Amino acid sequence: MICVYGAGSIGCYVGGRLAAAGAEVVFVGRRRLADEVAAHGLTLTDLHGAAARLDAPRYATAPEAAAGAGLVLVTVKSAATAEAAAALAPHLAPGAVVVSLQNGLRNAAVLREHLPEATVLAGTVGFNVVRTGDGRFHQGTDGDLGVEDHTALDAFAPAFARAGLDLAREADLRGVQAAKLLLNLNNAINALSDLPLKAELSQRAYRRCLALAQREALAAYKAAALRPAKTAGLDPRLLPVLLGLPDALFTRAAARMLAMDPHARSSTWDDLEAGRPTEVDYLNGEIVALAAEHGLAAPVNRRLAELVHAAERGGFRDWTGPALLAQLRRAR
Repeated sequence: MICVYGAGSIGCYVGGRLAAAGAEVVFVGRRRLADEVAAHGLTLTDLHGAAARLDAPRYATAPEAAAGAGLVLVTVKSAATAEAAAALAPHLAPGAVVVSLQNGLRNAAVLREHLPEATVLAGTVGFNVVRTGDGRFHQGTDGDLGVEDHTALDAFAPAFARAGLDLAREADLRGVQAAKLLLNLNNAINALSDLPLKAELSQRAYRRCLALAQREALAAYKAAALRPAKTAGLDPRLLPVLLGLPDALFTRAAARMLAMDPHARSSTWDDLEAGRPTEVDYLNGEIVALAAEHGLAAPVNRRLAELVHAAERGGFRDWTGPALLAQLRRAR
């Protein structure tokens, strides 16, 4: 059995795809979503037109449902990782495989601390999922699931293959996580723009905001001896240069980056829309913390985090590209 713990947008989509392909899956999450899934089932779609449907998925609200699971996919928000691990600990069988499919760089370490008898592996989700209501979840961008390679995955790999979910097993997942974080620094910018991702990234001023944030991240990575993997086939050091190109050149040069559903949004935008706390402290805030650990400053990422927190409290969310860029340049 596979348990998806903290089943929101990512968890319902990944777990739903696995269940639709024949895997035994139990979802564990909040009562609000359990009631929605009970009423409407799960409908899973992607940007290429694929669709799957589950009429009566098993969706529980208590951690006891994870008992007996051989594989647990943890998809809670980063701030809830320690709480989730403590809740899971009494119910996991020794040797259960736990994969963190979460943002940020440190969640697997938190899980390992609290779940010493489990095989805990870091993971990444390389695509965007949007919840559109009534049990519908839509994958809006291409990408795969990255996971720290381990022989314990062998028993579960066929289930991912049947579901059409590419499971990229990586010897050095930390580099993949760092590369994903470079792209996820855009989550705050996207949320503050209140635009779909493709529309936002098509405007040079917003891309320049992202380039400023990425330059700080690359400096912090260098100081930490953390080497990010290639992103969209590019050396990550070239990303800020690419982002600064005029719109027409960027559109041609970054076709892979812009290959997304025109309605796709960032998870930070989704959290603000739903009135939930965002993960900005584990995205832009992670760069601020990493830089500080090595005697550096990251004022652009700090300012983006401040603006998102202000938006959480009802503050301004309709920043134009030039206005946001001016804010970040002043912070720098």
